[in-house]
Amino acid sequence: MERRRYLATAGTTVALGLGGCLGLTRGETNYDIGMRPSSFDPVEVTVSVGYKVVWENTSSRAHTVTAYEGGIPEGAEFFASGGYADEETARRAWQNSLGGGLQTGEQFSHTFEVAGEYQYFCIPHEQGGMRGMIIVEE
Repeated sequence: MERRRYLATAGTTVALGLGGCLGLTRGETNYDIGMRPSSFDPVEVTVSVGYKVVWENTSSRAHTVTAYEGGIPEGAEFFASGGYADEETARRAWQNSLGGGLQTGEQFSHTFEVAGEYQYFCIPHEQGGMRGMIIVEE
């Protein structure tokens, strides 16, 4: 009996682990972009104008979602977790009090109203290459 219980538990664990590798997990969740320890997943997403992108911190480290002011289309709204109005304020808030940080399981969303390419990053992991891009099409 114990062996059967072990095999059932092990089989379920392996199936759940492989589900993430096969892309099954994302379809069952309510986010578009996950956050690994030092990267966004996926790094690039293409959406239509008016689409609301949802990021979720799927790692055990705190992350931010912060637009590069020079990396968004002219006339587009700046976005940052924490609701900051510009990149400098978002960076300062993180440095002073970890402002804008998303903990495990927390989400941030932004609706993209202007077509173009949007470059964004995670403030504490920017130097490690945690950057992403949203491509918004008409």
